[in-house]
Amino acid sequence: MVTQLPVRIDFSLPRGWQAAPPDEVGAPGVAFVALHPGSANGFTANLTIAGQFREPQLTMADIADESVRRLAEAAGSVSVRRRVEVGSESAPGITQVLDIEVGTDQQLVQCQVYVSMHDVDDPNRRAVLELVLTCTPAQLDEVFEDFQEFVRSVRAADSDSDSDSDSD
Repeated sequence: MVTQLPVRIDFSLPRGWQAAPPDEVGAPGVAFVALHPGSANGFTANLTIAGQFREPQLTMADIADESVRRLAEAAGSVSVRRRVEVGSESAPGITQVLDIEVGTDQQLVQCQVYVSMHDVDDPNRRAVLELVLTCTPAQLDEVFEDFQEFVRSVRAADSDSDSDSDSD
C-alpha cells in the first residue's frame, strides 16, 4: 500500500531515473520510488521518498537511530559509515551513510537524508521526510551525484499545487 507524505512537496528526477509504483517494486510504505535502469547489474539502484509526522521532542539523531534499527531487523548487519547533522534549529536535518549486509552475499549502501518541515496548515506539527538512495558499493560513484541533485530539488509545494511531485 502506497503511503502518502505528510506534506506536499515538489522535486525533479535526474536524467536516467524512472518512477515506479512502490508496491510493484517491493517498497511498501514509501510514497515514491525511482529506479536507475542503467545500473541494473544484479541490483537496481533506487531512490525513495517516505515521511511522517514526528513528535517535536524526537531529535533527528533519534530518528536516524530508528532507521538503523529498522534496517537491521529487516536486512541483518547494518553499520553507520558516516552521520552529519545539517540544517538549523528551526529546520533540523541529518544525513547518514549506511553499509548493509543482506544475507551472506549482498552488500548495499544506503544514503539517507532526513529533512524536517513544518506543516503549512499547522506550524506546530513537524513532518520529517526521508530521502534515500540504495545501491551496491560498485554503483555508488555512478549514482551519488544524481542523489545529491535529487535531494537539492526537493522543496515544499505551493499550497495551490495540484500534484505531490514533479518528476521531470
